[in-house]
Amino acid sequence: MTDTDTSVQAVAALAQQALKAQDVEPGGIYLVATANGDVKKFDLTGPEYTGALARKTGITTVRDAASFLVYYAKHKGDATEVYSDVEALSVTAVLNAHSADEPDFGDHRLVLGLRRTKAWQQWLALDDKFVDQDAFANFLEDQLPYLVEPDAATMLEIAQSIKATTKAEFQSSSRLQSGERKFSYVEETKGTAGAKGELQIPETFKIAVPPFEGADAYSMTARFKYRIDRGQLALGFKLEQPEERAKAAFADVLTAIGEGVDTPILNGTPV
Repeated sequence: MTDTDTSVQAVAALAQQALKAQDVEPGGIYLVATANGDVKKFDLTGPEYTGALARKTGITTVRDAASFLVYYAKHKGDATEVYSDVEALSVTAVLNAHSADEPDFGDHRLVLGLRRTKAWQQWLALDDKFVDQDAFANFLEDQLPYLVEPDAATMLEIAQSIKATTKAEFQSSSRLQSGERKFSYVEETKGTAGAKGELQIPETFKIAVPPFEGADAYSMTARFKYRIDRGQLALGFKLEQPEERAKAAFADVLTAIGEGVDTPILNGTPV
């Protein structure tokens, strides 16, 4: 038999081996010789073949402390780590973190992503800004549930008084001993004749707004601001340290989580 005959037989045998059907079992890795002499790898270890996940992975985001504790209790491990970031107002649990003796993947995580309430965002949007009387009165009417002092009924009356003077020409303002601000105006009735009047509003007022969904309401003092330009009155307010109040609310959320987890909360962010 010549060398050529031997080569032909070898190629034929290899071709038959590549084309021959073979039973394989899920969960293994197989190398198959192809007709052109290459070797192809088949990995049947994935969950689509075995029907089971090798381990837990993924990031789950919740919106309040109670939901965080429920998920944490279900999936925590002996080496689970919890981190807090006050600037980002977030808490992260690395459920499969490294232990002291063995490394782990660190890719199964729980994140508390707090969301600002609509009311909190609306108050911050108008903070330290001026708007016309009508817009300011409408804002107060929309925010009545969050007005604490003066009470909602008094603030509604103030809003309605502000609306009633939108066509008046304001001339001056002064501060009363009671702490209220008095605005003097002339309301035109016909021609150049007019009726004089006064509009009084408190210098400060208090609100109570929940910073985050699922959180308690936190009180803040707001100071009235005003500006008279060419007889037109513009109003606004300045909130007292709103971000500090948000951080105080986050600290309370962190306390609630700390009471429900069995590991110290680290200050920082995981890698």
